[in-house]
Amino acid sequence: MSARPENRSPQNTLKRRSFVGAAAAASAVAMSSTIHPNAATAEPKTPAKASKPNPIAVSTYSYWRYRKDSKLSIEQCVDLAAESGFDAVEILHVQMQDESNATLQRIKQRAFRHGLSLCGFSTHQSFVFPDAEERKKNIEHTQHCIELAYALGIPTIRINTGRWGTSKNFDELMANKGIEPRLEGYTDEEGFKWVEDSIQECLATAEKCGVVLGLENHWGLGRTAEGVLRIINAIDSPWLRATLDTGNFLENQYAQYKQLAPEAVFVQAKTYFGGGTWYTLPIDYDRVAEILKAVDYKGYISLEFEGKEQHETAIPKSLEMLRKAFA
Repeated sequence: MSARPENRSPQNTLKRRSFVGAAAAASAVAMSSTIHPNAATAEPKTPAKASKPNPIAVSTYSYWRYRKDSKLSIEQCVDLAAESGFDAVEILHVQMQDESNATLQRIKQRAFRHGLSLCGFSTHQSFVFPDAEERKKNIEHTQHCIELAYALGIPTIRINTGRWGTSKNFDELMANKGIEPRLEGYTDEEGFKWVEDSIQECLATAEKCGVVLGLENHWGLGRTAEGVLRIINAIDSPWLRATLDTGNFLENQYAQYKQLAPEAVFVQAKTYFGGGTWYTLPIDYDRVAEILKAVDYKGYISLEFEGKEQHETAIPKSLEMLRKAFA
């Protein structure tokens, strides 16, 4: 039987369509929930972290290497670093010709205008002295260098333990692979205590300036990763970490890189094009990069060219090699 005409009014038709539409929508939601019960609560996938290459710096030492005919100014080195395409410059303190604030700010401005960071400051000092006055001089020198780094906007400085000083000269020390006899009448235990106490004296300045001390594996009591770590662990401060120099482990180098890498805040990368000034150490930088990547080191790799080839050709080759390894 057909419906009566009065039941097919426009109002009834609209009500019916609204009901059907609502029912269909509810059914679709129900079906969706049945098929994908966790659809509403599923967390979005976290995108994979992008791999960022380590920035590559160059030490001003690379342009000098203690040669009498090539002690370039820091500003000249900054210009050359920019021309070569480095990301940053590490300053060797003994290469500075002027420490006035005007000069420091001029250097900082020069780097800024080239788009370069000033990333590291390498100082020379020794705390391995029986004489407390000698240690005090070196403590004050280190504090002064921390303040220079602060004025330059540099976040870390390289420091050394120092050595016994019983070698006739540095050439003799290198001929003996960095090993020298102790001062007669003293022990390594005493030497480590002098170093630890002296570094403690520098920490307040480091914290005030926001400059991390990077204790380098650099002959003397810091010749081995074990020696460097002994001091870092004894002091136990966030303002003391390690500067890892790839060219200063002459035995079991890769094992020692692995030991020191977790504490590294700065890495100095040696190259020896033309043969080393004192020795040539074969270094597989692909392997070094893997060691550093394993500890999530994202900091600077600073070139220290220490070969006999002219820096004009050796430094660009070194940069290319480090860029490839640390990409």
